Amino acid sequence: MEDTDREIVRLLARDGRMSFTDLAKATGLSTSAVHQRVRRLEQRGVITGYVATVSTEAIGLPLTAFISVTPLDPAAPDDAPDKLAHLTEIEACHSVAGEESYILKVRVGTPGQLESLLARIRSAANVATRTTVVLSTPYEARPPAV
Repeated sequence: MEDTDREIVRLLARDGRMSFTDLAKATGLSTSAVHQRVRRLEQRGVITGYVATVSTEAIGLPLTAFISVTPLDPAAPDDAPDKLAHLTEIEACHSVAGEESYILKVRVGTPGQLESLLARIRSAANVATRTTVVLSTPYEARPPAV
């Protein structure tokens, strides 16, 4: 990726709502040139979408936890992500190396809701869990070092 495209990606990763006019000013290109470059970056799959960042506390989901899952039967099919996809409290599912097979990032409102979610995860995917509750988040969702 050339330097100008890298700069556009860096700017949009910090502010996905940045206008084409502001992108043009920041990169020294014309507005139409920036528009074309952004469209090409989207078509190439470099830019995959734009999202709103939501305050989880404001919407009643202040408790974040990481749940490591390990299959109870190592010979069973590796289908935990499919079996857990319906659980909307799971924000992210990462396949990992190590003792666990997956680490889930979850958000819930209360410790009781976390306990209920753990039971549903264990039941749905036939897995053992190990949970780490987040006390604070100094930073999150940082833009990539483009």
